[in-house]
Amino acid sequence: MKYTNNKSGNGGVIMLNNDEEEIGRATYTIFPEDKKLIISFVLVHPKFEGRGMGKFLVEKSIEFARENNWKVYPHCSYARSVMNRMTGVEDILLHR
Repeated sequence: MKYTNNKSGNGGVIMLNNDEEEIGRATYTIFPEDKKLIISFVLVHPKFEGRGMGKFLVEKSIEFARENNWKVYPHCSYARSVMNRMTGVEDILLHR
Protein backbone atom coordinates (compact mmCIF):
# COMPACT_ATOMS: atom_id res chain seq x y z
CA MET A 1 0.00 0.00 0.00
CA LYS A 2 1.37 3.41 -0.94
CA TYR A 3 0.01 6.91 -1.01
CA THR A 4 0.80 9.95 -3.12
CA ASN A 5 -0.10 13.59 -2.64
CA ASN A 6 -0.76 15.19 -6.00
CA LYS A 7 -0.97 18.94 -5.31
CA SER A 8 -1.83 21.27 -8.16
CA GLY A 9 -2.25 24.98 -7.51
CA ASN A 10 -4.52 25.43 -4.50
CA GLY A 11 -5.94 21.94 -4.58
CA GLY A 12 -5.00 18.34 -4.79
CA VAL A 13 -5.72 14.74 -4.08
CA ILE A 14 -4.11 12.23 -1.76
CA MET A 15 -4.38 8.82 -3.40
CA LEU A 16 -3.99 5.42 -1.79
CA ASN A 17 -3.08 2.49 -4.04
CA ASN A 18 -1.91 -1.07 -3.83
CA ASP A 19 0.21 -2.61 -6.57
CA GLU A 20 -2.78 -3.15 -8.83
CA GLU A 21 -5.43 -0.49 -8.26
CA GLU A 22 -6.65 2.61 -6.48
CA ILE A 23 -7.95 1.99 -2.97
CA GLY A 24 -9.25 5.48 -2.27
CA ARG A 25 -8.65 9.22 -2.37
CA ALA A 26 -9.07 12.42 -0.38
CA THR A 27 -9.50 15.67 -2.26
CA TYR A 28 -8.63 19.00 -0.71
CA THR A 29 -8.49 22.72 -1.34
CA ILE A 30 -5.91 25.04 0.22
CA PHE A 31 -6.49 28.65 1.20
CA PRO A 32 -2.90 29.72 1.95
CA GLU A 33 -3.86 33.30 2.89
CA ASP A 34 -6.13 31.85 5.62
CA LYS A 35 -3.68 29.05 6.50
CA LYS A 36 -6.45 26.53 5.93
CA LEU A 37 -6.84 23.16 4.21
CA ILE A 38 -10.37 22.00 3.45
CA ILE A 39 -10.94 18.26 3.07
CA SER A 40 -13.59 18.23 0.36
CA PHE A 41 -14.21 14.55 -0.17
CA VAL A 42 -12.96 11.17 1.01
CA LEU A 43 -13.68 8.10 -1.09
CA VAL A 44 -12.75 4.47 -0.44
CA HIS A 45 -13.78 2.01 -3.13
CA PRO A 46 -16.38 -0.47 -1.83
CA LYS A 47 -14.19 -3.57 -1.84
CA PHE A 48 -11.73 -1.82 0.54
CA GLU A 49 -14.28 -0.37 2.97
CA GLY A 50 -14.17 -1.24 6.66
CA ARG A 51 -10.39 -1.56 6.85
CA GLY A 52 -9.44 1.91 8.10
CA MET A 53 -8.41 3.21 4.69
CA GLY A 54 -10.62 6.30 4.92
CA LYS A 55 -9.19 7.17 8.31
CA PHE A 56 -5.69 6.73 6.88
CA LEU A 57 -6.50 9.27 4.14
CA VAL A 58 -7.81 11.75 6.72
CA GLU A 59 -4.66 11.24 8.81
CA LYS A 60 -2.43 11.91 5.79
CA SER A 61 -4.43 15.09 5.07
CA ILE A 62 -3.86 16.22 8.66
CA GLU A 63 -0.16 15.38 8.40
CA PHE A 64 0.12 17.48 5.22
CA ALA A 65 -1.66 20.40 6.91
CA ARG A 66 0.61 20.19 9.96
CA GLU A 67 3.72 20.23 7.75
CA ASN A 68 2.50 23.55 6.34
CA ASN A 69 1.14 25.08 9.58
CA TRP A 70 -2.43 25.04 8.28
CA LYS A 71 -5.68 24.36 10.12
CA VAL A 72 -8.08 21.75 8.73
CA TYR A 73 -11.76 22.22 7.98
CA PRO A 74 -13.39 18.86 7.21
CA HIS A 75 -16.14 19.82 4.75
CA CYS A 76 -16.63 16.12 3.98
CA SER A 77 -19.02 14.57 6.53
CA TYR A 78 -16.88 11.42 6.78
CA ALA A 79 -13.69 13.42 7.45
CA ARG A 80 -15.57 15.53 10.03
CA SER A 81 -16.83 12.40 11.79
CA VAL A 82 -13.34 10.88 11.88
CA MET A 83 -11.69 14.07 13.13
CA ASN A 84 -14.36 14.60 15.82
CA ARG A 85 -13.48 11.16 17.24
CA MET A 86 -9.71 11.65 17.05
CA THR A 87 -7.58 12.87 19.93
CA GLY A 88 -4.69 15.24 19.40
CA VAL A 89 -6.32 17.25 16.61
CA GLU A 90 -8.01 19.93 18.70
CA ASP A 91 -5.25 22.40 17.79
CA ILE A 92 -5.79 21.96 14.05
CA LEU A 93 -9.52 21.21 13.68
CA LEU A 94 -11.68 24.08 12.47
CA HIS A 95 -15.40 24.09 13.13
CA ARG A 96 -17.85 26.19 11.15
